[in-house]
Amino acid sequence: MLRLTAVTKRFGARTVLNAVSLELAAGEYVAVVGDSGIGKSTLLNVIAGLEPVDSGSICFFEREIEKLSDDALSLLRRDCFGFVFQAFHVLPHLSVEENVALPLLLRGTAAREKARQMLAAVGLKGREASPPRELSGGELQRVAIARALVGSPKLVLADEPTGNLDPENARQVLELFRHEVKSNGAAAILATHSVEAASGCDRMYRLNADGLKLS
Repeated sequence: MLRLTAVTKRFGARTVLNAVSLELAAGEYVAVVGDSGIGKSTLLNVIAGLEPVDSGSICFFEREIEKLSDDALSLLRRDCFGFVFQAFHVLPHLSVEENVALPLLLRGTAAREKARQMLAAVGLKGREASPPRELSGGELQRVAIARALVGSPKLVLADEPTGNLDPENARQVLELFRHEVKSNGAAAILATHSVEAASGCDRMYRLNADGLKLS
């Protein structure tokens, strides 16, 4: 489904991704671990086409990401990708239900019932009309997971999704994330500095200055 071949990304004189290669099949859930600042977020960004690569190739269902137009990339992200961010990026002026429904609304498809089903799946039934300011950090992360999965994406990219949570909330969120990803038949990449967080994944890779290695 996803294949990275010798992907290199530089910022000025600094090489952030050094000939990174990775293959991911549908249904697989893998972790990329590494120290803060090593390039985990950059890796997710190049996979999503948010950052161009300097060399190498990224193929998603045999489509080369680096060769797609901006419009084609936008459509690909809208229709095939789900994103979970460390900072949640829940929109404060929308209700919980509206935040979760947003990916479907952008596609022009019916959204309310599916959003409510996904909120129930992540344990937030009854909070549909709540503004984000009334939710805890763990609840906000559940909203972010529901929003990432509501459109049945083929690939989910999660960037330090438990970085702002206490250990118990982090454990619950990771269990929920794995369950929902697997239930939806998506593939997922979890970028994290925590080996403990990565332990629930099918495989764990370590990113460092030399590239990406199976750990």
